[in-house]
Amino acid sequence: MSTDEHIDQTRRKVLAGTGAAAAVSMTMPLASAIAATAPSHGSQTTTHSARRASGKVVTPDGVEIYYKDWGAGQPIVFSHGWPLSADDWDAQMMFFLSHGYRVIAHDRRGHGRSTQTDEGNDMDHYAADLAALTGALDLKDVIHIGHSTGGGEVVHYAAKHGRDRTAKIVLISAVPPIMVKTKSNPEGTPLEVFDGLRKQYLANRSQFYLDIPTGPFYGYNRAGAKASEGIIRNWWRQGMMGGTKAQYDCIKAFSETDFTEDLRQIQQPALVLHGDDDQVVPYKDAGVRSAELLRNATLKIYPGFPHGMPTTNAEQINSDILSFLKG
Repeated sequence: MSTDEHIDQTRRKVLAGTGAAAAVSMTMPLASAIAATAPSHGSQTTTHSARRASGKVVTPDGVEIYYKDWGAGQPIVFSHGWPLSADDWDAQMMFFLSHGYRVIAHDRRGHGRSTQTDEGNDMDHYAADLAALTGALDLKDVIHIGHSTGGGEVVHYAAKHGRDRTAKIVLISAVPPIMVKTKSNPEGTPLEVFDGLRKQYLANRSQFYLDIPTGPFYGYNRAGAKASEGIIRNWWRQGMMGGTKAQYDCIKAFSETDFTEDLRQIQQPALVLHGDDDQVVPYKDAGVRSAELLRNATLKIYPGFPHGMPTTNAEQINSDILSFLKG
């Protein structure tokens, strides 16, 4: 009996309410009931497909990195911002999947569905984890797209690990070259600002994760802005999925890491996108300077766009990235 004949026979049994399949159907959806009684070779095929669609890679230090992997074609790997997850790339993954790309997004260590580790929450480990993912999936000719903290992850990875595997990079509202104010970066954000963030975080993480998307992240605190309750709740949901210690440590990682030398080493074509109303990562100290340090960069500044513009202005961002990839 062929697999199709077996499935059709099982479906009839379930609908007729007879046999073991009917009992299963009372507690599981029809597709699950069919899978439970399908031949062993069919189960192996289903398991393989599920493993490809999502899975986990184990890093050398034993951390499990969750990822989603859809489609075929040239791979695009997305690195998300703090304190979010791979889910923050939904609009981009669906768009580029429909344009023939293989799209992959992972949860950074300590974030989302990855291990909530209390160690290794720094850019060296983030970049090494990305190398472990690209290596495990044997990805080549990869386009890396990073938003905010993920932009730092992409830059550090491309310079330290990904020279032979990386085709192009895209930085969106990204933190490089360095956020914090130092002697060499006098226009940076004072350390006291990040200390304040840590204090608010420890006092009430849940409320803190409502205040950020409600206010500066998406520009909803601007006059005339129309806030989306769904976007705010989704931001909160993703943040609360992660580990408290890991996300606390990540504030230091995204604010104090100096990516200047990483940017200088990258030779691949780069697209740098930033909104001039970014209240989280000021565009002049980040996007503009990154484009100056990169050897082969195209810079685009969007009037009035906020930090979270991959979500609020997804249509424009996706279109401009696609043009860069096709160019």
